[in-house]
Amino acid sequence: MKSILAAIVLFVFVMIGLPLQTQAAGDMVSYARVMDDGSLIVKGRTIWLYGIYIPSTDRTCRTYEFPVRCGPRAILALDFKIEPHFVDCEVQWENDDGSITALCKVKGEDLSAWMLQSGWAAALPDAPFAYQLLEKIARTKGQGIWGTIIDRR
Repeated sequence: MKSILAAIVLFVFVMIGLPLQTQAAGDMVSYARVMDDGSLIVKGRTIWLYGIYIPSTDRTCRTYEFPVRCGPRAILALDFKIEPHFVDCEVQWENDDGSITALCKVKGEDLSAWMLQSGWAAALPDAPFAYQLLEKIARTKGQGIWGTIIDRR
């Protein structure tokens, strides 16, 4: 009887959209849509990933085999990484234009770090040392925007 009651309570919470666990103030947990400029739309708000710059769609990779557009590939890589999971974004600050800069994770994995490690983003000058290091490693390996197109599985 208790298991049936628990299932009913769980169903009600899911149907009315109440969170099943508490979130810290400033956290945003929801589905995200990746925009062409590398920002995310979460709960109707524009979010920029903390500590990184994703190149614009007209940036080309430095490769000698054939020039390819890396901006769209970076956005597509981010979109594939996020879909179909929830993102959990910890708001760092609100920008003057009303957008948010946040540390976002998918299944516990830092999206900014993943983008840097895969070579699809550059670390901002004020980014944490670990982000700077991840960019240098990707640059040395020639991954993503730094040269070689990579396929991640």
